[in-house]
Amino acid sequence: MKIYLLTQNDNNDYDTYDSCIVCAENETDAKTIHPDGRAYKEPNSQWSDWALKETSIFCKEIGIANEEQVRGVILGSFNAG
Repeated sequence: MKIYLLTQNDNNDYDTYDSCIVCAENETDAKTIHPDGRAYKEPNSQWSDWALKETSIFCKEIGIANEEQVRGVILGSFNAG
């Protein structure tokens, strides 16, 4: 497992996540993790708290997880309004 930084910049209103750090098997797997811990699905409306399109999620590997780390969110950055 690896550690990834996910960012997005197409949905920067208030009450949205701008980034998160996740533990996942690979970049593709990382992009399926929503910053609040649920599975990411492209929203049906503009009133979303994360990226509006999967292609708007940028993923960068930043480390390797230890054997105790499990798949999921490590830290999320939420912009409350």
